[in-house]
Amino acid sequence: MNSWRLLKVETHDAYTNMAIDEAVLTARIGNLVPSTLRLYQWKPSAITIGKFQNIQNEVYAENCKSLGVDIVRRITGGGTVFHDAEGEITYSVVARKEELHARDIAEVYAEIYAALAEALKALNINADFNEGDAKTCPNLTVKGRKISGSAQSHKAGVFLQHGTLLINANLEKMFTLLRVPWAKTCMEVVNVAKQKITSIEQELNKDVATEEVQQALIKGFEQALGIKLTDGTLTPYERELAERLRREKYSTKEWNFHAETRV
Repeated sequence: MNSWRLLKVETHDAYTNMAIDEAVLTARIGNLVPSTLRLYQWKPSAITIGKFQNIQNEVYAENCKSLGVDIVRRITGGGTVFHDAEGEITYSVVARKEELHARDIAEVYAEIYAALAEALKALNINADFNEGDAKTCPNLTVKGRKISGSAQSHKAGVFLQHGTLLINANLEKMFTLLRVPWAKTCMEVVNVAKQKITSIEQELNKDVATEEVQQALIKGFEQALGIKLTDGTLTPYERELAERLRREKYSTKEWNFHAETRV
């Protein structure tokens, strides 16, 4: 049984969270660290946009500023995501494709979502994996409503997949921040979103503690991937690299707002 590193839930701002994910990816590519499952939350709340998106098309930047919501660009593709400080756990997985016996990106998604489905099963929720299409990344749904989405980056045979698992969903706040071209009002979007988005607490009709979700995720990943998760911490190399990436990349306007800087 393969042993992976577990980085239990910590809370950081958006720039630090994205910097840590890239630092772990870089360290894994260099064989400096084992494959890693990292769990984290956001403070303040944040919006992440995909590597190839234009902020002006996706986000009400002034609303974000007035509500104290960070905006950061990911190194992964996919769409715009609102990360509520109270409403989700974000996971990131950094490993070699061969460790999952995956031949391509689609099989990596399938393996990781199998782990998330096991985690939800531990919480008495049955979820279905959706393969996605050219416009939509794969995701996990419950009775047809999305509960988890994710995005990937691949380099030198190593992948980073990070995504959300919704504990609860503040749809009114979400669509005060995210642009939806067809909508005339925020509530118009919210009414549609209620039919398309769900959360752990909505499915269980009760409050659920972050620690309970964390333990379910640990169990789900171990069972589905046949691994043993061992508590760990970031290495000094990862910490130093993350601090530099936060300062020189993720917190800069050049990276977040200007398309020509996306590398």
